[in-house]
Amino acid sequence: PMRDPRMEAFVQQVRAGTDILAVVQSYVSLKRKGNRYWGCCPFHSEKTASFSVVPSEGFFYCFGCHAGGDAFKFLSLIEHITPFEAILRQAEQLGIERPARKRDAQEEARLRALDDLRRVNALARDFFHNCLTMTRYGAAGKAYLAGRGITDAAIERYGIGFAPDAWSKLSDAFQKRGVAEHVLVDAGLAVRRERGDGIYDRFRGRVIIPIADERGRVVGFGGRALGDAQPKYLNTAETPVFNKRKLLFGMDRAHSAIARAGYTIVVEGYMDAIAAWEAGVDNVVATLGTSFTSDHAALLLRRAPRIVFCYDSDRAGQEATLRALAAVHGRAAELRVLLLPDGKDPDEYVRTHGADAFRALVETAVPAPAFHLRHIRAQMADGIEGQRTALRAMLPVLAELDPVERAAYVRRTAAELFLDEGVVADALRRWLRRGGAAEEPAAPTAGTPVRRADRALQRAGRQLIAAVRQDPDFLAQITAAVPLDAFPDEFFGTIFCAVAAQIAAGGVIDADFIAAQPAEESAEITRALVEEPPTSEARAGALAVFRRAHLTAALAQHTHRAETMMQEGKAGYVDELNEVKRIQDELAHIGTQE
Repeated sequence: PMRDPRMEAFVQQVRAGTDILAVVQSYVSLKRKGNRYWGCCPFHSEKTASFSVVPSEGFFYCFGCHAGGDAFKFLSLIEHITPFEAILRQAEQLGIERPARKRDAQEEARLRALDDLRRVNALARDFFHNCLTMTRYGAAGKAYLAGRGITDAAIERYGIGFAPDAWSKLSDAFQKRGVAEHVLVDAGLAVRRERGDGIYDRFRGRVIIPIADERGRVVGFGGRALGDAQPKYLNTAETPVFNKRKLLFGMDRAHSAIARAGYTIVVEGYMDAIAAWEAGVDNVVATLGTSFTSDHAALLLRRAPRIVFCYDSDRAGQEATLRALAAVHGRAAELRVLLLPDGKDPDEYVRTHGADAFRALVETAVPAPAFHLRHIRAQMADGIEGQRTALRAMLPVLAELDPVERAAYVRRTAAELFLDEGVVADALRRWLRRGGAAEEPAAPTAGTPVRRADRALQRAGRQLIAAVRQDPDFLAQITAAVPLDAFPDEFFGTIFCAVAAQIAAGGVIDADFIAAQPAEESAEITRALVEEPPTSEARAGALAVFRRAHLTAALAQHTHRAETMMQEGKAGYVDELNEVKRIQDELAHIGTQE
């Protein structure tokens, strides 16, 4: 939808009237040093002040937990509200009136289309449910559910249904009732035929679980195949009302239980969630066949500060757990992992051991660092090299902890890896002194994004962001040195593409731009603007870091190409070798300049 200029003016007026110092000081005690203020971060426990506010820029940033942003971001984090709700609160305090919403025809049409999608999804839920409970088609579905221990009461409670094993039962029935073909396709219930006209049902021969948004409105479906049909789980495709990166199955049921319990249990599948609910554990939600995202984290942390991940205990489940922990990185959250014994998933565990056993097990969830340590220990190779690799993998985890926790985990790490405590403490001290760079290039461990280990590249990336903020023309120098489509660091590549688009559209790197970026990118840009502005030497050095990384990647590519061409007897290898030589010369030249 088009942006409403009156709403933009309103936000700008509230922003102009908001003093970030006054906002933060009503929650945090701050001391002034130069042009910035320092205090202890309210979002994670710390003894040393690593939380900084720069009033001239209108930003805050914590160097400990990486929370950062403008005054509205601060209010949203501390009050567990959305940034827009924070703007409305500030407007009330400042006596600025919110403009009444004026919807144009385009917006009205969009809202009407969304209503149509929700309405047809509600009809589909009834259709599938009736198929399961009232027709002969549902017999196979009923047998499957009975085998999974799901009672008739649970079928009613969760609106479970069945999609008949026929090409177009739902599509035919709905078109007869006047539902347009395009609405069925837009809602993800039907698919257009590749050859010829017409549509066919997306869900066939599957048990159907309705998926609702936070307000309980059905926005999509999950289909579980019977027997060995593939894929085992099939979800509604992305639609305007169904975005898996932002939706959690069961949020409509679980949100008040989450607030009461003070934590959320996150499982991988809807069958796991249903099994937990039936066991009387209500504060459970499931991801929908997608990785846990920072959007999911934001949704849950608004309700409660602790998240417990309870994924399958097999290798894939462990890897998924590491990815989920990485997605919450930098947020003020208490993370735990519930490890299920004997390689089961939560659904199997509840069926085998019963509800009480599952409820008791929830109490045994281990903190995230303990899970990391256990995971690293399980993969540790024999001998000194294995110990060294395992310790290296554990250092970034230890570095994130506050001093009290850190001391405890240094002891645990030493015991688990059969090392002397002093060896672990020394390695950590050296690692922290070098700003988190490994002693020698270490292979990244599973679940650790590559860019986190490479602090030199990160620091250089932030200096380049600050340089473009000072002088937008500097972007041309960056793109000349490193093409944006081949940026040596995917994370900063995403940021600079967004920055380039903003500048091309005549915009600037301001609070609105930062607020529009995904959580992790937004935190990194904020940090770049809060740190000391780079000198011209620092700019040039940062650019050289990325140029070198770009050339090193290109060198590997051209060397590989030359080798392949030589083996295949192609004459073009000479050109490739010339390119290799040119890149080596430039890399040597960069080396002598430093």
